[in-house]
Amino acid sequence: MHTRDLSEHVAYEAGRGIEEVARELGIDPANLIKLSSNENAFGPAPKAIEAIKARAPSVHSYPKSSAADLRARLAERHDVASEQIWLANGGDGAIDCLSRAMIRPGDGVLVPDPGFAYYGMSSRYHHGSVGTYPIRKAEDFEQSAETVLNHYDGERIVYLTSPHNPTGSEMSASDVETIATDTDEETLVVVDEAYVEYSDSPSAIELIDGRDDIAVIRTFSKVYGLAGLRLGFAVVPEAWADAYARVNTPFAASEIACRAGLAALDDDEHIEKTIETAAWARAYIYETFDGPTWESAGNFVLCEVGDGGAVTEAAQREGIIVRDTTSFGLPECVRITCGTREETKRAVEVFNGLV
Repeated sequence: MHTRDLSEHVAYEAGRGIEEVARELGIDPANLIKLSSNENAFGPAPKAIEAIKARAPSVHSYPKSSAADLRARLAERHDVASEQIWLANGGDGAIDCLSRAMIRPGDGVLVPDPGFAYYGMSSRYHHGSVGTYPIRKAEDFEQSAETVLNHYDGERIVYLTSPHNPTGSEMSASDVETIATDTDEETLVVVDEAYVEYSDSPSAIELIDGRDDIAVIRTFSKVYGLAGLRLGFAVVPEAWADAYARVNTPFAASEIACRAGLAALDDDEHIEKTIETAAWARAYIYETFDGPTWESAGNFVLCEVGDGGAVTEAAQREGIIVRDTTSFGLPECVRITCGTREETKRAVEVFNGLV
């Protein structure tokens, strides 16, 4: 007995955690600052914590009503029908739902390089193929419709990331619309907006009305601080929104996740503090880091350090965990998540002593 041929599949490489680094280096976890996974520096939204505690006694029940409540709330917020909100187990779960709904064996997807590995992984799981378009360091990681369309070859799904991870660059709404218009009728343009709350740019959700070829992925992992609960969603065109019931796993989002998500949406103080601190941290890194950086619209900054792997290891010994971007094809860089003011200052101090 063997699995099917998985030779073309690559395991997802997550940012390193405090516990594993502490064990490896033999140091107290309390002495480490984790800035490797673009998590919320302030933790979960406090109102979400209250909701989690309040709902804990009811987890014996399936989350039918809570999921309906959350879909309705998100639909109201984004001015779409509730059927257009596809709840999922994180943003990657939303990607899987779209793969199930769209990809036929042999269909291709077009993904950014560098980019989120799961776009291609999900396509391969569903017997699709993967093509890439470049986001080049030599062009300061600029994203454009021209570059995407020059590499487009009739793929079923085209993935765009705005803000882009790990570079922080954005794709304009006009370019998203151009790509959707200039690709085939049966091509879906998916815009991953995991970090959009940190940006001043408009959401591509505004483009969905009246179209059947644009979808948007969002997450509660970043600004709302609920990464550990795995809650995300897609906003899809109304024309085929009813496909969700046929491709969704039973109760893809848990009772606790849905109730925490509803509460987090109301936690304005936490959201504002998170966004304001990330903006401060980005500016501080640009101004004080002793090396090249790139302007970011997310809660992280890409920094050039020389040998990213070696510098990352050295920083860990100084108590700072960041993301070595070798797996993104950028071995000379690291990605630093925006921490609290104290964490960000300490991170820059450590890296300025290493680069």
